[in-house]
Amino acid sequence: MFRPAVVLACYYASVSSRSPSTAFLILPAIDLRDGHVVRLRRGDFAQEQVYADDPARVAGQFASAGAAWIHVVDLDGARTGERRQSAAVAGIVAEVAPARVCVEVAGGVRTLDDIADVLASGADRVVLGTAALRDTELTSAAIDRHGPERIAVALDVREGMAVGDGWLPGAVAVPFVEARERLERAGVATFIVTAIERDGLLGGPDLALLDSIVRSTGATVIASGGIRSVADLEATRAIGCGGAIVGRAIYDGSLDLAAAIDAMGGDSAI
Repeated sequence: MFRPAVVLACYYASVSSRSPSTAFLILPAIDLRDGHVVRLRRGDFAQEQVYADDPARVAGQFASAGAAWIHVVDLDGARTGERRQSAAVAGIVAEVAPARVCVEVAGGVRTLDDIADVLASGADRVVLGTAALRDTELTSAAIDRHGPERIAVALDVREGMAVGDGWLPGAVAVPFVEARERLERAGVATFIVTAIERDGLLGGPDLALLDSIVRSTGATVIASGGIRSVADLEATRAIGCGGAIVGRAIYDGSLDLAAAIDAMGGDSAI
């Protein structure tokens, strides 16, 4: 299911400069647990809300709304360290492939074989989290093998630390500045930055955190956590983010995805 032309188009659509007028990508999120589409509050598995039982159908709705990218997280994989939602991910990819929508996948990806398997399933990009924090050399090897357009790194930040392992107690944690610096040296071109304390709460993005990272890196920064409105999207774009991941606001109906994409100038055509 490898789609080289689509992969390159996805990559060039995601690259942004620091100008607020640059194309800005909105990535609707599909978080998977036990085959359901769910949202957690602050990553707490005890605070789960189920929104749908058919992830592929949700992905199709996002594609119809005009999304150019979809962000998919295997929460079971993030928690256990082993991918558990491969079938659901494959279903999402198959659903949106005719519309040439790009799919990035996170959660439970720990090895080079895992990365290769996810990409072979038709995903356009793999998002490394725990593996990147633990093993910079693995990240560098993945980028050498697959290219920077196919590997992103999640910096999930809590109290100044980049946290892995599904944000569970005892999770691997590295000072986020240190993590960003060494991973950028390893060749990372896209960081997905989540303010854990704001995730799933609709309290607005952590603009100070995002601004500090945008100012210190040449990589594209994708904002995540707390985004609830077009005003929040505009604020993240204004400080130089190349896009934003939106979850609960779409599912709760406080943000209309199609209207948001239109308001932000439309996602780049693939």
